[in-house]
Amino acid sequence: MKKYVLKAIWLASIFICTLPALAAEYIIHAGRLIDGVSDRAKESVSVVVLNNEITAIKSGYLLPNKRQQVIDLKDSTIMPGLIDLHTHIDVQVTQESYTEGFFKNPADFALRATQYTKATLQAGFTTVRNLGGEVSMALRNAINAGYIEGPRIFAAGKAIATTGGHADPSNGINQQISQLMGDPGPKEGVISGPYEARRAVRQRYKEGSDVIKLTVTGGVLSLAKSGDNTQFMSDELDAIMQTAHDYSFIVAVHAHGAEGMKRAVEAGVDTVEHGTYMTDEIMELMKKKGTYYVPTISAGNWVAEKADTYPDIIQPKAKAVGPQIQKTFAKAYKQGVKIAFGSDAGVFPHGMNGKEFIYMVEAGMPAMEAIQSATITAAKVLHIDNRLGSVEKGKIADIVAVKGNPLVDIEVMTNVNFVMKEGKIFKLRMDK
Repeated sequence: MKKYVLKAIWLASIFICTLPALAAEYIIHAGRLIDGVSDRAKESVSVVVLNNEITAIKSGYLLPNKRQQVIDLKDSTIMPGLIDLHTHIDVQVTQESYTEGFFKNPADFALRATQYTKATLQAGFTTVRNLGGEVSMALRNAINAGYIEGPRIFAAGKAIATTGGHADPSNGINQQISQLMGDPGPKEGVISGPYEARRAVRQRYKEGSDVIKLTVTGGVLSLAKSGDNTQFMSDELDAIMQTAHDYSFIVAVHAHGAEGMKRAVEAGVDTVEHGTYMTDEIMELMKKKGTYYVPTISAGNWVAEKADTYPDIIQPKAKAVGPQIQKTFAKAYKQGVKIAFGSDAGVFPHGMNGKEFIYMVEAGMPAMEAIQSATITAAKVLHIDNRLGSVEKGKIADIVAVKGNPLVDIEVMTNVNFVMKEGKIFKLRMDK
């Protein structure tokens, strides 16, 4: 008898294991929908989500069936999951950042960054492009596997610089330590000449990078004198772009100074980050080439405010470059340059990415366009607009919400009360 009972239990377990998992089905009752593509919000809308897909969008508030769970956001505005095209999600710059690399291992940085990934997702950013960071690919993989909470990451790996350039990790290091480190090369993201430029791109491919990041001019926070000098020759840029196209890479360039920026745009890069000293000529060239501008006003304002807290060599750069970015953004918007959202989170604390919306609107961009810059426009930059960037039937269910109306008060974008990524709820705050 015992033998038959055990066999029955075994057969039952096989049957249960072969049953399909119960579908997660939601109806979101939204007071307002900004879908990412329309220039007008829709009032009183129901969005139906099945598993990880948006299956229907209906006017009014649908009644649920027995399988569906209602999420009541009638006092809120829902919109696509936000996309930040310029983050450094594995770091957060502090006074200790310039020395801690000598005392911490990659695992230390990765474990600490799990709080940054969570803060970013909780702020409503379900996708980020991480432009430079040696553990960002490990974070990407851990998030994709469900080990940690965070946004979808498009990772650049180590940014590519020229010798002594903005992303050269040996800048400012004394000779003794430099001798111990060795001379960084293409593997470490430091190149001189077109041959090494090609090798650096191929190394990023080998390591699993999703995108390429170049530092074509000096930068603010590196231990080097200039914040805007030209740092790549045209033949190096041409070699990088030819190789990047062979591997279907999107290329982003850190650029403050005009000449380095112009060379990069002429070479055919996809996005210009910061763009501080962008000229009228460069704006026209970007419009002709279809190059996107990712302004990072938040970082500029932050470093200007905190200038006196940085090492002495950085302070003059922070005071000069920081305040200029918002002014450049205002002019570029008026000139019709294509603009996509990027904050440079990591220069300032992660989770504050949404303040970029406030600065964009302050500088003259309408709230709807600012939101679209972080949804459908950013998705187009990443070539994922067929599945993300808008709340439409058939798209992946990345949906966020804020209380009130961001088209009236853009500051509500810094206080997200609902986050859904791929149909899974990561945040639902019902407080009034």
